[in-house]
Amino acid sequence: MSFFISDALAEAAPAAAQPGWEGMMFPIGILVFFYFLFLRPQHKRTKEHKKMLEQMQAGAEVVTGGGVLGKVVSLDENFVQVEVATNVVIQVQRHQISSLMPKGTYKVQMKKTKS
Repeated sequence: MSFFISDALAEAAPAAAQPGWEGMMFPIGILVFFYFLFLRPQHKRTKEHKKMLEQMQAGAEVVTGGGVLGKVVSLDENFVQVEVATNVVIQVQRHQISSLMPKGTYKVQMKKTKS
């Protein structure tokens, strides 16, 4: 008799106790759960963001990743020039535009800062 492992546990397991398809269902279920919980929504958001960037045009009112509100003056393949105040234009990377704002948002905010 071994000190660490009892003789009964050291014997070979019967053939019926071998894990088969039933033993793989739980790990596969966890992978499917994580796919629908994390990966699928992230792919959806990425696809929507890419579509938004493709549809963006000069004159659109945007918010950058840093929270700067402005109006698109011009844009090219990689960069966007955004007017953040009267005669103040900054250049940001195109993928840093986080959202498009409704028309008039920039104008209303400019009036609030002037008064």
